[in-house]
Amino acid sequence: MSEIQQIQQAILSDDLDALGSLPVPAGYRGVTVRADEVEMFAGLPSQEKDPRKSLHVDEVPTPELGPGEALVAVMASAINYNTVWTSIFEPLPTFKFLRRYGKLSPLAKRHDLPYHVVGSDLAGVVLRTGAGVHSWKPGDEVVAHCLNVELEGPEGHNDTMLDTEQRIWGFETNFGGLAELALVKANQLMPKPDHLTWEEAASPGLVNSTAYRQLVSRNGADMKQGDVVLIWGASGGLGSYATQYALNGGAIPVCVVSSPEKAEICRKMGAELVIDRSAEGYRFWSDEHTQDPSEWQRFGARIRELTGGEDPDIVFEHPGRETFGASVYAARKGGTIVTCASTSGYLHQFDNRYLWMNLKRIIGSHFANYRESWEANRLIAKGLIHPTLSRSYPLTETGQAALDVHRNAHQGKVGVLCLAPEEGLGVRDGQLREKHLEKIMRYRGA
Repeated sequence: MSEIQQIQQAILSDDLDALGSLPVPAGYRGVTVRADEVEMFAGLPSQEKDPRKSLHVDEVPTPELGPGEALVAVMASAINYNTVWTSIFEPLPTFKFLRRYGKLSPLAKRHDLPYHVVGSDLAGVVLRTGAGVHSWKPGDEVVAHCLNVELEGPEGHNDTMLDTEQRIWGFETNFGGLAELALVKANQLMPKPDHLTWEEAASPGLVNSTAYRQLVSRNGADMKQGDVVLIWGASGGLGSYATQYALNGGAIPVCVVSSPEKAEICRKMGAELVIDRSAEGYRFWSDEHTQDPSEWQRFGARIRELTGGEDPDIVFEHPGRETFGASVYAARKGGTIVTCASTSGYLHQFDNRYLWMNLKRIIGSHFANYRESWEANRLIAKGLIHPTLSRSYPLTETGQAALDVHRNAHQGKVGVLCLAPEEGLGVRDGQLREKHLEKIMRYRGA
């Protein structure tokens, strides 16, 4: 039996105390992109770039464990859009991030490699901790958030997202979560929710924390009861959590989706106001270079029709170029557009008259700090917010999982089984699970 198999067996047999005495494997399987392949999609449109060709399952050496770090045996992970970007080498190859990080210190130099182990989510078990770690020990069942910070300067000490050396683990650092083992900083770890399986627990991390900061936190939109919240992609990996937070917080979500099936999922979550943008034929761009303000106006009128005449207090933005002009137009006077991504393009265009003359605000929001991530995970653990996992793939089919997300052929989140040999393992609190089972399973098979 290999060392990796010994670790897997100890976890599956609940012999977690044995993990601290088992040998650390010299290597493990991880999903990688390779530096010598960054030009493989040159000249192709984004949608024709296939992650199945660029994502490899390779045997890689186990990295040295540094002070303040933890080595985690990964039972499950999940696909985020940053893994899609990494796999198609857009907007630039992530090896530039790794080179820049590698210049920071001798310890950071470990990350500058000709391969990049990707993935920004995990659920698993602590295998080893480095010097100075006292809150976690081998055998602890954990999930990880993806904020990697140094905090050696003053900038990040009110909000760690403002640290000058803030990075996203598994995207701007190496040794990510789509692997059998992963290297994280100990201050990325949080308790695994006891009522969830490994794959369910792995799926909320990045998107749940991002939605929490973007919508709920004072660092984001600071949503309050009664706010009308326009949510793009409201059934998707990010929007599905925004929809839940709006409903939980007494706000009124207006859910924008792209199919009847996605509209039905939003209604199952409890949302009453849903716009199927495909069915209603919104075309915010008349051609590649020209937006159509009459479509903004038609969209705004539809929102007011649903809300009884009210414009959105908050617009939850992440598609970017395709929708941003409409978002700025649709927000109410004095309203807020809060943006965390640009999955349809980074170069946004909007009519600034609707912003400045109506006293609207645009807020940039990027992932979440440790406190925000901890609070978001706590809500998952208490059964107040639920995972939106629709399906899981084995580690060897991560490329297909990423392709699903790249082509929007998925619902909610797509999981990846790493050391977990099958779905359904890892539940510790069956009573809480049974209480919320219908909501936990809401996305399955969608």
